[in-house]
Amino acid sequence: MINSELFWHTVSSLSQGIGPTLYIGLSAILYSLVLGLALALVRVSNTVAAPLALAYSTFFRGTPLLIQLFIVYFGVGTLPTLKNVPLLWSLLNDRTSCAIFVISLNSAAYISEVFRGGFQSVPAGQMEAARAIGMSPWQQFKRVRFPLAIRQALPAYSNEVILVIKGTSLASTITVLDITGQARRIMSQNYAIVETFVVAGLLYLIINFSLLGLIHLLERWLHIQRR
Repeated sequence: MINSELFWHTVSSLSQGIGPTLYIGLSAILYSLVLGLALALVRVSNTVAAPLALAYSTFFRGTPLLIQLFIVYFGVGTLPTLKNVPLLWSLLNDRTSCAIFVISLNSAAYISEVFRGGFQSVPAGQMEAARAIGMSPWQQFKRVRFPLAIRQALPAYSNEVILVIKGTSLASTITVLDITGQARRIMSQNYAIVETFVVAGLLYLIINFSLLGLIHLLERWLHIQRR
């Protein structure tokens, strides 16, 4: 068993990975929410762009996140031609930025499906009533369709938030020192494999439990607003 001194050293070292984990996770949650919502609107718009949004969703949901990360960081990110595009070069060559970018793209595909289902669940009668009282298309979206879709999609969206935080652990495969990256580094020093990763798992649990609590508060607030 790991002694108390080594235990607290492990906790202290792993805690250094909380910042990068939260930075990658929260950034990816924000970017994927914006992109996923946009893709969902395209999917339900029945425009010529809808098949492209479907293809995007199918690709990113059908391939593993780890493979996507490797393709972008070790493949696309090493192309010499990217040096001519400073924005992409700085994005894909920085390990943390690349992890945020790929996780955001991956999560947006799932979020688009969550919100697409939310939009499609809005009763047609509600939209007809909004049109009957003279609401413009923007007012219909802002006051009727979007609020109702959010309430329907929020429970499923909370699951995706948890998956994003857990997905940040794959950033360690491109040597980002998040919680998992720190755990791998400590493991190679003290060889306390089980104990180190148990502590790392508990840190992820605390982060996810906190985020679920915030989402639950948002659900309660939306429920109060509805009443």
